Formats: sequence, structure tokens, C-alpha cells
Amino acid sequence: MNSLPTPCFLVDTDLIERNLQILRGVADRTGCKILLAQKAFSMYVLYPLIGSYLAGATASGLYEAKLAREHMLGENHVFSAAYRPDEFDEIADICSHIIFNSFAQLERYAEVARSKGASIGLRVNPEHSTQGGGIYDPCAPGSRLGITRDEFDPALFNQYGVEGLHFHTLCEQNADDLLTTLAAFEEKFAGIFSGLKWLNLGGGHHITRADYDIPALESCVCRLQEKYGVQVYLEPGEAIALNAGYLITTVLDIVRNGGTEIAILDTSAACHMPDVLEGPYRPPLQGAGQSGEKPHTYRLGGPTCLAGDIIGDYSFDAPLKVGDRLCFEDMAIYSMVKTNTFNGVGLPGIALLENGVPRIVKTFGYEDFKGRLS
Repeated sequence: MNSLPTPCFLVDTDLIERNLQILRGVADRTGCKILLAQKAFSMYVLYPLIGSYLAGATASGLYEAKLAREHMLGENHVFSAAYRPDEFDEIADICSHIIFNSFAQLERYAEVARSKGASIGLRVNPEHSTQGGGIYDPCAPGSRLGITRDEFDPALFNQYGVEGLHFHTLCEQNADDLLTTLAAFEEKFAGIFSGLKWLNLGGGHHITRADYDIPALESCVCRLQEKYGVQVYLEPGEAIALNAGYLITTVLDIVRNGGTEIAILDTSAACHMPDVLEGPYRPPLQGAGQSGEKPHTYRLGGPTCLAGDIIGDYSFDAPLKVGDRLCFEDMAIYSMVKTNTFNGVGLPGIALLENGVPRIVKTFGYEDFKGRLS
């Protein structure tokens, strides 16, 4: 790995395939269909591998839908909080399933979607929060995502031939939260299930995590399919690439402020791992411990001018020095898809680890920064 330029994302194909085998097992045992949620992981060089295990992909708009259509076989689902009029015809041309967030959007676009042969769905909001609010909670009060039962119009639902319902309420959660969410979902919406062809239980299911309760998930899926005669879909993103990627970085400088030792890296929380600031989230770091756990503690920060461009405080067995390489773990998900070039900081390279051998698949330079501007 010392041959890779830094910063660089490195994705282990063996670990990706291990996750895919777990997901394929769930699909085989239950008959559900599992889709890649591209918003979490869009490394399309791996789409042929992913498509050989999963039923397809789900998109949040035109560009992701086009990426899936170009690089992955299988079904192509899309959900957007609101579709752009100048993009919808193309979306309808390439998507097998189109999910609307409101009855107004359904009325506006349903005929076009049906004329292209797409299956139409609605996103509903079961109003059952399992996350306690925050920016990742679609069931927080005042959420813009999903139709609540009070706003649901059965007449329009029947008029436009809706074939599926979709909810997405979880984030990095276990099956117990799915169970309570399903109870709320069925209590509010089961009365309109007659005639439905599919139910999409969204993402946020940490199925490939070591402690995930797979039997409970499978029991839920089988019960829904048997009771309502529907096809169940799951659309995890994180589960596909969970713990399968790294972000390798180099120490550029070490500075001191009072009693704090600060290592400045060539990777940035603001540019390369925004969830660190948005979550907040503390990514695991190989060989490091919590602040004070090991003899030498450093605050790790990026090279930008943002004062808060701080990844966190980590401790090490030996002092850090300029030129040392550090390896952050679990960096395949929600990192590559969120990178930016704030401050003119370059984007990390992208590499695959295949049979233990790293291979660069993409690098970025000045033209990639310049091309986003005018």
C-alpha cells in the first residue's frame, strides 16, 4: 500500500464480495430483492460484481439512474423528493420503478411514467422515529420525506395505478428497529395494501454487521410477502461496502498549540469525509486508540483553512512524524460520494485491493477542480 499516492480510497474486493454473499443469502432464503443504494456507494467499476449478486440499484435522481443503467444489469429504481420537469422524461425512459414523494408529483408525472412501462410507487412516512431526531431522521417532526397517513388520499392512490409503497426510516440500525417501524407502518397503511405488487422497506439495514439479527429480518420479509402477496425490496447502501474500504493519508506537518499536539494530514474532514463533521462521526484508525489510551495523543486535522477541519483526537504507541502514513477504516461508504474540492484541495485517488494487491483505478488533478467552476 506504500505504493499508492495519498490521499487515496482503497476498496477491498474480497470484503465487498463477502458482504454481497451475505446479502445474496438473505435474498435466496426469503425471495426478497435487494438493491444497491448508490447514494452510499457508487464505485461503478464494481457494479458488474455487485450486479451479479443483487437485483439492481436504486437512485436518487437522473445521474445515479444513468450510472446504474450504464454499468449494472437488473432493475433500476428511483426516488426523489421532487423531480425536475426537464429530467423526468429521461428518468422514465431508463427506470423500471419510479417512487413519488407527494400526490402532487404523482398527478404531474404518473401518465408519463406509465407510458414508459415504469411501476409507480409512493413514499410514505410511518411517523415512527427510531433515531431521536437529527439530520438523518426521515420521521422527525416536519420531515419533507414521505406522505403521512393524514395526508394520504386513497382516491388518488387508486386513480393513478400505484403498485408499490416505500418507506425509508433507518440509518445504520439493526432489525429490532425495523420491527417497530413495520408495526407503525402496518397500523397506518395496511388498509390500502390490497392490489399492491411490492413493498420497499428502504435502506439503513446494517445486514452485514457482525451483530445484525438476520433471522429477525428474514422473518419480517417472509411474513410480509405471505400476508400481503407482495414482492419485498430492500435497498441498503452501507451494507454492501461496510468495513470494506480505507482512506490512506500522509502526515504533512506537526504543530503544537498549548498542550495539544496536532498532526496536519493531506486528507480533509471537510473535503474527503464530510460525515465526520455532519454526523458527527469518528472514523476508526488502524493502530490508534482513543485520546489518552496510548502514550502519544494527536489531534488529526486537514490542510484547509476551515478551523473546524478536524477528524478527531487519536493516540498512538509511538510519536508521529512527517511522512507517516495513516489508514482510516470503513471509508468506502458515504465518503467517495460526498467528496468536494473546497479550498482547491484535490480529490483522493481511488484504488482496488484485489487478491492483496492494490491497483489504482482513478486519479484526479487540477482539471477536475477547474471543471466544476467557470
